Amino acid sequence: MVNRAFLSIGSNIGKRERYLYEAIQSLEKHSIKVNNFSSIFETDPVGFTEQDLFLNMVIEIETEKNPHELLEICLDIEQQLDRKRIIHWGPRTIDLDIILFNEDIIHTKDLIIPHPRMHERAFVLVPLAEINGEIVIPNINRTVDILLHQINKTGVRLWKKKQDRDINKLFN
Repeated sequence: MVNRAFLSIGSNIGKRERYLYEAIQSLEKHSIKVNNFSSIFETDPVGFTEQDLFLNMVIEIETEKNPHELLEICLDIEQQLDRKRIIHWGPRTIDLDIILFNEDIIHTKDLIIPHPRMHERAFVLVPLAEINGEIVIPNINRTVDILLHQINKTGVRLWKKKQDRDINKLFN
């Protein structure tokens, strides 16, 4: 079965854009197809604010993996790209979050989908709306566009505009 999922990707250490690109390339090496992607946005940190600005984007993927297999791949990629979990919401080379998986609602010890705070975070909703603002968040039953109009977006700024359907051109 082919599954459709959306991932939020972020980085605020070192060569931020390079980490985004390497994470996406690593996903593709696991037979995960990127169907669509947002522009790249520079965003203020949330939670722990004494850190550098982030680059964030959202990608739409197609995979035959189940949600837990996809989570394991994301965690492996974070480890390969030297992610350190020292401070909660702290600086990171890369962060890969599954924000939506089909229209599933999943709540296990290791995985919550839809992502539990996505509806509060402009750095997730702004790029997701750019891909498709009409997506309904299953546990909230509101579209991304409606949720986006209910939150403060001042900490999210366009950094590099998507101008082509080829993700590789975004990083060149």
